Order: sequence, then C-alpha cells, then structure tokens
Amino acid sequence: MTESRPPAAPASATIATIADEVGVSVATVSKVLNGRSDVAPETRARVEESLERNRYRRRTKRQSTSTGQLDLVFHEFDSEWAMEIMRGVEAVTSAAGVGVAVSQLGGAHSPSAQWLDAVLARRPLGVLFVLCHLTEPQQQQLQRQLIPFVVVDTDSATSASVPTVGSNNWNGGLLATRHLLELGHRRVAIISGPQDVLCSRARAAGFQFAHDEAGLTVDPTLVRYGSFYVDAGYRHGMELLTRADRPTAIFAGSDMQAMGVLRAARQLGLRVPEDLSVIGYDNLPFAAWIGPALTTINQPLRDMAGTATHMLLDLARGVELSTSRIDLVTELIVRESTAPPPDHP
Repeated sequence: MTESRPPAAPASATIATIADEVGVSVATVSKVLNGRSDVAPETRARVEESLERNRYRRRTKRQSTSTGQLDLVFHEFDSEWAMEIMRGVEAVTSAAGVGVAVSQLGGAHSPSAQWLDAVLARRPLGVLFVLCHLTEPQQQQLQRQLIPFVVVDTDSATSASVPTVGSNNWNGGLLATRHLLELGHRRVAIISGPQDVLCSRARAAGFQFAHDEAGLTVDPTLVRYGSFYVDAGYRHGMELLTRADRPTAIFAGSDMQAMGVLRAARQLGLRVPEDLSVIGYDNLPFAAWIGPALTTINQPLRDMAGTATHMLLDLARGVELSTSRIDLVTELIVRESTAPPPDHP
C-alpha cells in the first residue's frame, strides 16, 4: 500500500523565472512591474500573462501610512457632489498625516493605460476610485505592486473581490417614489443618472418597485436617464413638462438635476410645489437653502468617503478587511418642494 501525499506547492516565482519563461531580460520584467512605458505592448502582455499565471507578488513591505499619499480618482469632479467626497476623504487623511493627490478621468469610467502607468511609477499608499472602476488586468497590475484600492459606489460593486463603499440606492429610489405616491401623485417621472452606472439603475428599480407595491403602472415615457448634472435635469424637465399629459411630480436622480428641473418649471410658469412636486437625491448643502427648499434623499457622501478611506488605509497597513462591501443607509428629507398634486382632494 502506497502512502498518498498532497502535491507539492509550486515554487515561488521570481523575476528571473518570469524572465526565463517569457524569454526576455530581467530588466524588462522589472520595467513592466514598475509601470514603465518603454516596453512594447506585445512584450508587456506576455509578461503580464506570465506574472498572473505564476501568481507573482512583490515581496517588499509596503511603506508606513504615517507618510506618503493616497490617489483620489473621480470620473469627473466639477460638482458639489465631488466636493462632499473630498471633504470626507480629507477628514480622515489629515488625521492620519497622509496626503491626497486628486485626479479625474474626464468623464470616463475606467482609467487609461497611461494614467495607470503614472500611478504604478508613483506607488501611492493606495487608490480610491469614485464613480469609476478598473478592468480586471488593471486590478491585477495594482495587486502585483501591493497597491490597494477601494471603490466608492460604482459598477465594481458587483464584484465581491473589489472593496466597495456605497449607499442603498434601491431603497433611496423606493423612499423618494413612495413619498410622492403617498402625497397622491399618479403621474410621476424619474430622471435618473447615466443608464450604464449601477446606482442609476438601482434608483430606477426602487422607483419601479414603489409603483408595483401601490398597484400602479409606470409610463415608460416618464422614465429618463440623465447625467446627474444640471443641464440634464433642465433638458429632460423641459421635455416632460411641455407634454400635454405632463407629470405632476418629478424624482430627479441628483440634487443637481433637480436644480435643472426647477429652472425648467420656472421658465414654463409652473409653481413648485403647487403645480409640480420635485424631489432630489444626495442632500447636498445647497438643497436646504434654495427656494423652495428641496425635498431629497440623504446619501451620506462624507461618511461614505470617510469609510472608504479608512478601509484603504487599513489595507495599506496590511490589515485584512472584515467585509468587502459596505452600504450606508439612505433616508428621506422632506422640505418644501413636494406637496399633494393640484387636483388631489
């Protein structure tokens, strides 16, 4: 009778073994690992494939989080929404003595190869992505460099392997729509965010569910997808409010879009909330000060950003996270921009 033995673990890969397997120099493998751009794309791809196949990981320790900096990356940051995220990040990093480098992707939801090369060369403590995400190969590149990353509320939330902080967008859409339906509105429109963004679709799904539970049918022509910005709220608001069968209430997927809807209503001579109810999303600071004060869904942006930053600093210290997905609670904030429809008894 022969004794059964478990298969021996494969020997740990080194830069030399990777170079030998691919048929390139050690210097070339080192350039790929360090994000250097002076490597032919075909050669880089072969080296990356070998690194992944051999599960190569750097053996050097990460630098201490008492110094250094994090990269904070937005798909774009020209809004008060982005400022709330920055404030949440800064509150944590300033206490930890960590700097922050801020960049944007010009509206793209995935970074370019050039952007990633620059990050790999810079070797920050970690990267915080806001409304943007990495491709699988890009994730592998950062992981090999031992550069941790965390995402705030993007499509990467669908992957359990990507640490993500968000909020309950489905519940937010449900709360907003329930509020309008409970006031008596029966023709309710929604202007959500971009259709290719998970949180936009989740809010629209909550909108649909609120109608379903009330036994009401959603008019598909009242479901719109915008950009989260003022111009989209204004454009869709004008289209919706000039219809013969215009809605009596509009749920805007962001406070910024709600601002655009309010402007459209003013230009058309509609009073808010007497002729039209408007509800936003995010509860940005200005929402309480505009006229009328905006009813909205509170999305705890600063807390989301602070939580994500704590997670990133823990990963940079080598601390294992207890969970890879955190969703913070959303809540309805009722102010002056919503009321029963004009024909409601």
